[in-house]
Amino acid sequence: MAAPAEYRIFAVGGIPEIHAGDDIAALIDAALLTQDTPLEVGDVLCVTQKILSKAEGRVIALDTVTPGAMAREWADKWEKDPRAVELVLRECRRIVRMDRGIIIAETHHGWICANAGVDASNIGGGDAVALLPIDSSASAAALRRGLVERGQPDIPVIVTDTFGRPWREGLTNVAIGVSGMNPLVSYEGQVDTEGYELRVTVMALADELAAATEPVMNKVDRVPVAVVRGLSVPLDDAHDHSALIRSPEADMFR
Repeated sequence: MAAPAEYRIFAVGGIPEIHAGDDIAALIDAALLTQDTPLEVGDVLCVTQKILSKAEGRVIALDTVTPGAMAREWADKWEKDPRAVELVLRECRRIVRMDRGIIIAETHHGWICANAGVDASNIGGGDAVALLPIDSSASAAALRRGLVERGQPDIPVIVTDTFGRPWREGLTNVAIGVSGMNPLVSYEGQVDTEGYELRVTVMALADELAAATEPVMNKVDRVPVAVVRGLSVPLDDAHDHSALIRSPEADMFR
């Protein structure tokens, strides 16, 4: 993919508070038209997982959760809510590490992240937490279809979430769901300007775009949607994020 001289990112404002059953495609379509920024062929739409989790009923009231012994023990030790800890444990495929009040877990999706993605922020208040979508790539595919049905062009959709990074301070947005694009771009076999043939250079394009959109979304401003314009990312019928997950055989830190 030839790199253009520049690309731009803009936020999509006017998305209301989301509730279970809301039509996210309809709300995004209306917001795009209201601010006179309809989608264009070649755009990429980035959407935070939180609004999809809300619409899909993945916000759990803590008073409906009965914590088990392990959750109660961990919560007592680190002054956590045992009900939230119980949900973290349920969302785990395996626990990578438990230390200093943080549970690093592999989710059922294959992501390794803090607290299995269970999050209490930006959920409209109340004693509740949000879980990750059951299948973020399926959510991206459904959103993509919904926008096309409303007359928007068929473009890639990335579902984003905020992850920490080993060995580096600070958080960054990453892609946890992808539809309509290959999340990776390989430069293997290409030659750089010095004539060196690249052998293992594979860029996580979906993660790069997810991270690039966060500054215009801003965690405290409740702007959950952004558009990347000018890259002309090739459309791909795939809707699968698994290519972003390093296999156990290649994972040197497992």
